[in-house]
Amino acid sequence: MGKLVVTEFISLDGVIEDPGGAEGFEHGGWSFKSPAPDGEQFKFDELMASDAQLFGRHTYEAFAAAWPEMTDEAGFADKMNSMPKYVVSTTLGEAKWNNTTVISDNVAEEVANLKTKYQGDILVAGSATLVDTLRAHDLVDEYRLMVHPVVLGSGKRLFHQVGGMSDLELVDSRKVGPNVLLLTYRAAAKTES
Repeated sequence: MGKLVVTEFISLDGVIEDPGGAEGFEHGGWSFKSPAPDGEQFKFDELMASDAQLFGRHTYEAFAAAWPEMTDEAGFADKMNSMPKYVVSTTLGEAKWNNTTVISDNVAEEVANLKTKYQGDILVAGSATLVDTLRAHDLVDEYRLMVHPVVLGSGKRLFHQVGGMSDLELVDSRKVGPNVLLLTYRAAAKTES
């Protein structure tokens, strides 16, 4: 059974919007202010170990606008472009990026089915609204948060007031750059009352 992994670049105040600077956000590109060379290797290894990606529409459109034209010697772009991709949207007419399937209804059920279809990780990057939906249905198995030492004060945050409380347990923490931490949390085991 596959594992659903939310993987984010995140500021100290919980903002995940436009870490790379391509979306026009007033603070866009904030992740480049703190180099994280071990984080780059982590992201490479993370993608290579995954079987599929799951996106909300906005994140999908940003990735689909950039990745199809990219190439690199290491194979990151090849993997990104060739792997199965799923986008949750009720408004996306056609998914043009290679190997993409649109999920437009029964989101929780469809994502649960994806977890049985794949053995490796299913990565969710960005996609704050989708993450809220997945969390509300207890579908997230792990959060990998690359925490950057910046407070942005505004922007799209990872968690909203949707779905109630989620108990997590820290399973790993490490420095991936001089000032950048990678925190890995898993859903805490549920206990019956």
